[in-house]
Amino acid sequence: MNFDQVNDFKIEPVFVANLAYFNIPANRLIDDGGTNVYPDVRDFDVFKEKFFTERLKKAEFDFEVENNINRAFVLNMLLLNDQNEVLQTISFTVPSYKGTPNVIKYPTEVFENARLDLLKQTQKIGFVVVIASGPPLNSQSEGNLKLRSSATAYLVIE
Repeated sequence: MNFDQVNDFKIEPVFVANLAYFNIPANRLIDDGGTNVYPDVRDFDVFKEKFFTERLKKAEFDFEVENNINRAFVLNMLLLNDQNEVLQTISFTVPSYKGTPNVIKYPTEVFENARLDLLKQTQKIGFVVVIASGPPLNSQSEGNLKLRSSATAYLVIE
């Protein structure tokens, strides 16, 4: 038996998990017809585990937004460090609802090298919904703005 083979042991697991989800009713996006912002910040403590952080070699985020509100939006996802400083901003333009299904799948965001290093500093994820100008939304407005996202993590364990 050659026990030195254990020194060559290497596995590369891949994990897929939900990243973020929200469903905002139009009547929570009350505005006066101008550009307004709806903010939301959540803790993101996945990188507190040294084992995971040291072995993460690549990450991919996938996003899908469904809008059935008669307004366009810009959705900004902010990756924040422990001092609430913005490390990266990922922006999605969301067209207004025109009476037909309005589900948009955005290109995969890939985190490698320097961009992965910034991701590993992330302690919070913030979402900022910028409401485009148009007819005012109020407590009677109908529809929803939904975000679904997932993360794929590629690890190397040696």
